[in-house]
Amino acid sequence: MKLSVVIPAHDEIASIEAVIESLVAALEGDRIDYEILVVDDASTDGTAAVVERLGSENPRVECYRSHDARGFGHAVRAGLERFSGDAVAIVMADGSDDPRDLVRYMRLLEDGYDCAFGSRFVHASVVTDYPVLKLALNRAANWFIRILFRHNYNDTTNAFKAYRREVIETVKPLLSNHFNLTVELPLKAIVRGHSYAIVPISWTNRRSGDSKLSIQEMGSRYLFIVLYVFLEHHLSRGDYRRRGFEHNRRGRLRGGPGPAPPPAGSRPPRV
Repeated sequence: MKLSVVIPAHDEIASIEAVIESLVAALEGDRIDYEILVVDDASTDGTAAVVERLGSENPRVECYRSHDARGFGHAVRAGLERFSGDAVAIVMADGSDDPRDLVRYMRLLEDGYDCAFGSRFVHASVVTDYPVLKLALNRAANWFIRILFRHNYNDTTNAFKAYRREVIETVKPLLSNHFNLTVELPLKAIVRGHSYAIVPISWTNRRSGDSKLSIQEMGSRYLFIVLYVFLEHHLSRGDYRRRGFEHNRRGRLRGGPGPAPPPAGSRPPRV
């Protein structure tokens, strides 16, 4: 199974090289077939040049200059149209995500899950320097989503997740142009019947550069896409759902290493 890593990047010259190098080391260290696709979102600081230099040294690293309008969602969607692997993971360019967790995601997909979701807020997870205000808003938003969708996942808003290729095809068309894509993807995957596992992950606040996420955006745009998916799910006739939806929708919490069977109703493992 080949893993594609999509990294949306806007003015991340201070961190992008270290992020790519750490991903390469982790994936090659576990002998995972991979490609790293950095989608340059109109950077003006030389981010693209750094990635292109790394790509000249490693053909598995590619820089794609997005021709879409600026925005996190636009950049991710451009990567999701271009990736070539059997599965795809979205990784942030600021160094907040731990590459070792990406390896765990890949093992879950190899075990047969359709989606691998990380949580920063379960036992064994590690969170470093999360801004207090954003943390409070995050927990409130995730509580609201859990109540609305009645699932057991408490970190829907985190972008760092992995999906099999067929999941990406199932959730299209994607509507979000900004950070609200981080909730559109997993919520559509869940309501359309894909199996998923949840593992504790590590997260570290960026050490350089500026966050591209505004608190204002965490309100109206997130609320719009959450309610859109909710209404689509409850008002449609359900034709978009995968066969076996009522069984597959249940997620499983994986607390540590070691094999575990997919949830009841999931398809058998595929590699």
